[in-house]
Amino acid sequence: MSMPITVVVVDGHTLTRYGLVRLVTADADITIVGECGLAAEAPALIASTHPDVVVLDVALPDADGLQLARELRDRHHELGIVVLTGQAGDDVLFRALETGVSAFVGKTAPNTEVLGAIRHAAVAAASFTATGLGPALARRGQAGDVPFGGSVGAQPACTALSPRELEVLSLLATGLSVPAMAATMFVSLSTAKTYVSRVYEKLGATNRANAIMTAMRLGLIKPELGVSA
Repeated sequence: MSMPITVVVVDGHTLTRYGLVRLVTADADITIVGECGLAAEAPALIASTHPDVVVLDVALPDADGLQLARELRDRHHELGIVVLTGQAGDDVLFRALETGVSAFVGKTAPNTEVLGAIRHAAVAAASFTATGLGPALARRGQAGDVPFGGSVGAQPACTALSPRELEVLSLLATGLSVPAMAATMFVSLSTAKTYVSRVYEKLGATNRANAIMTAMRLGLIKPELGVSA
C-alpha cells in the first residue's frame, strides 16, 4: 500500500479551514499533518511537518497568499502547492500560474476537484492545472497579450505529435490534472507524466500554459473549445 499524501492547510477563515480538514481527512489516501490561519505561521509549520502538499487561500489575513506561494516555491521546489480562491477572474488565475503553484481551484469547486488538485500537486508539483485554463488563455491571446514571456512568432523545434500526444494535448487544454489524465487514458501515472513531458518538449514549452498557447497558434487545438482540432 502506498503512503498517504501529507497535507498542510493554510486558511485564515476558521470554518473554511475546518471544512477543508474534514474533507481531506475523509479520504483514506490523504492525511492532514498541520494547519494554520496566518502566512507568518506557514513557513515554520511546513519546515517542521515536511508535507507533500500545502493548500492555501489566495487571500490570507496577514499577507497575499500568492506571495506566500512564491516564497514557498523558492524554498521547497518539490512541494505541491494548491491555491484556493473565492476571487473570480483570469488575472488571478494567471498570477497563480506565474507564481509556480501546482493547482488553482475555486472555493465553490466540487469536492472531487479539490481532492484531484491535491493528488495532482503531490505527483506533479511543477505542472500547473486549473479548470478553464484553456479558455482563459484563449481570451488573453484574443486580447493581444503574449503571456509568460513568449513571442507570438516563436515556433517550436518539432511539432510532429503522435495521435496519443495529441490526445494528451487536448487533455492539457481542458485543465485536467496529471492523475486524472492517467485515468482517462487508462495508463500509469508515470506513463502520463512521460507523455506530458514529450508534448512540452516537441512544442518547445516549459509548462502547460506555454504548450497550450503554442498549440493554439499552430491550430492544433481550438481556442474557444480547448479540444483537438
